[in-house]
Amino acid sequence: MSSCDTCVVRNRAICAGLDNQEIAALNVMGRRRAVAAGEPLIWEDDDSLLVANVIDGVLKLVTSTEDGREQIVGVAYPSDFIGRPFGQTSRASVVALTDARVCVFARNDFDRFAREHPELEHKLLERTLAELDRTRSWMMLLGRKTAPEKIATFLLEMSERLDDTGCTPKVGAARRFSLPFSRQQVADVLGLTIETVSRQFTKLKNDGVIELPSRREVEIIDRGALVSIAG
Repeated sequence: MSSCDTCVVRNRAICAGLDNQEIAALNVMGRRRAVAAGEPLIWEDDDSLLVANVIDGVLKLVTSTEDGREQIVGVAYPSDFIGRPFGQTSRASVVALTDARVCVFARNDFDRFAREHPELEHKLLERTLAELDRTRSWMMLLGRKTAPEKIATFLLEMSERLDDTGCTPKVGAARRFSLPFSRQQVADVLGLTIETVSRQFTKLKNDGVIELPSRREVEIIDRGALVSIAG
């Protein structure tokens, strides 16, 4: 049995829609890789040597300034595609936020396979357009939304992408989930201070909108109120 036969994200990953023969050919090219929390998979400004499907776990996309300051510019969840096909240079570092597993392909091999299989190229285009939409929404969040709106929007997105383990694929919005982020990382992602993030979490809890069973766990008590706050 091949890795593709047992892949839990096959029906939602970039390879969804390929026939069995195409899947078998892609399986020969790919390999499973475990990535420990904190371990980089791709380096910013390095040659683009690999691309990957996320099988489980959560990874962050990070860019850095010359003086070493970091900005999280994206997050990759199970079934997401990471790397830069048809590109020469990686535009962001990719680092595991949690222990993760990915299916890795040499970029040149993947590019050649994609050119020979229009269905895969079509999926890449769909993913690119979806990523563009997410980027535009993120620009709105960072540029125009208030701190309460940012936190509420962030929690709603997390509930749609994570389950109670915080790193495995799911269907539908979760009521309870574990964040793969520390409070400081939440602040970095949203362009807030850690004090503001902590105050907003506490206020949402005191208002009965969410519950915080532990430092990382969140339970949404009143989703309607959270949607309203998110604007």
